[in-house]
Amino acid sequence: MLTAVGGTAVVVTREPVHQAIVLSVFGLVLATLFVVLQAPDVGLSQLVIGAAVLPLMVLLAIAKVRGRERR
Repeated sequence: MLTAVGGTAVVVTREPVHQAIVLSVFGLVLATLFVVLQAPDVGLSQLVIGAAVLPLMVLLAIAKVRGRERR
C-alpha cells in the first residue's frame, strides 16, 4: 500500500525539487519492501540507486538548468 501511495505522490508533486525529495522517500519505501520480501541484495541496490543517487542526479540537473536560466 505504501508503494502505491509513494508512487502516486511522486507523480502528483509538481515542484521538481520536492519531486526529487519524494522520489528519495519512495526509494526508501521500495528498499524496505524488498528487505521485507527477503531480497536484501535488491533492497541494498534500491537503497543506493533509488534513494540516493537518482534523486541527487535530479537535483544536480535542476540546479544546472536553473543556473543557466539566471544568466
